[in-house]
Amino acid sequence: MGFIKAFSGAIGGSFADQWKDFYVPRPDVTATSAVFEAVPQGTNANRGSNTKGSENIITNGSKIIVPEGTALITMQDGAITGLVAEPGGFEYKSDDPNSKSMFAGDGILASTVSQSWDRFKFGGQPGAQQQAFYINLKEIPNNKFGTQSEIYWDDAYLGAQVGAITRGTYTLKIVDPVLFIKNFVPTTYLQPGAPLFDFADMDNDAGAQLFNEVVGSLAAAFSNYTNDPSKGNRISRIQGDSIGFAQSMSQAVEEAYQWKTDRGLEIVKVALQAIEYDEDTKTLLSDVKKADALSGNRGNSFMQQSVARGMQAAGENPNGGAMGMAFMGMGANAASGVMGGLQQQPVQQQQPAQAQPAGEDPYAKLVELKKLLDAGVITQEDFDAQKAKILG
Repeated sequence: MGFIKAFSGAIGGSFADQWKDFYVPRPDVTATSAVFEAVPQGTNANRGSNTKGSENIITNGSKIIVPEGTALITMQDGAITGLVAEPGGFEYKSDDPNSKSMFAGDGILASTVSQSWDRFKFGGQPGAQQQAFYINLKEIPNNKFGTQSEIYWDDAYLGAQVGAITRGTYTLKIVDPVLFIKNFVPTTYLQPGAPLFDFADMDNDAGAQLFNEVVGSLAAAFSNYTNDPSKGNRISRIQGDSIGFAQSMSQAVEEAYQWKTDRGLEIVKVALQAIEYDEDTKTLLSDVKKADALSGNRGNSFMQQSVARGMQAAGENPNGGAMGMAFMGMGANAASGVMGGLQQQPVQQQQPAQAQPAGEDPYAKLVELKKLLDAGVITQEDFDAQKAKILG
């Protein structure tokens, strides 16, 4: 019968792991980091004796700090064992023999002898792996997107297909840490000494996948926004409505890729830095702006000015041809009103108009009036009245 040298190492490791740990976030966390490891503080200002404990074992009674805007997930052997989603200081407790500590009230025999025996079977090393990770619950900023070529969508207000190249940024939020860890974060980021899961890291394939999915959902997001009656169906509002367009984009990526239900992710705000419309869309938008400018009271005022200018031109033109052209530019109601107004003038004011200028062809004038009649610009009564004047 003999003994294996690892036994002494198992005892030494067991005693070293009796010390409670103090866990805090690692110091190099960025604003765009989503997952980062909790690390034991060890010593502080040269005070502290916990320098020889086993890696990846959390001793019972250890204190873990959870900062504002983060959640804490504990894992053992790759499985999630606990979740803390509120800020504060918390004590760790596990039934695993490797975590037992006489300082946590587990008793010296339970915390050393049984732990040493368990480790003896694994060559003096702990037979478990325990870790703690923080998940960022704040809005994660500066997630970029952009298109290299035009995307197209149907616009309800314009009543046509619209095309544009666009780019911008969005903020996203982790709304379900468990779903995010289990279904989306690669195991590379859940190992001891793992790198930051940083969405801004160009080598983060998971972040690159989200970028591609957002770009693939942009056409649907624009369509959702411009075809939503509650937003007025106006594309011009998009760049100033970061939350409204974010809702449309979140809806689009959820329908296509199930960000929230499968991954625990949600888009919160979107900032469109540029929208570069194609030439057809630019022309269409220009026409719509002109039409908008001539609608309502402004349009009525413009029409009245046009009628006045047309009547003035008709009075200054001795052959009367401008009168017909002015009528051609009016709507039927406007022209009819003007003709009615002429007929209501006193007799003495209409007399000069009855005399035809020398050399004017009355039949040519009648032909012009007949064209106006056929086009519906003037009524039959207007035509008959003017015909009588021309023929004397």
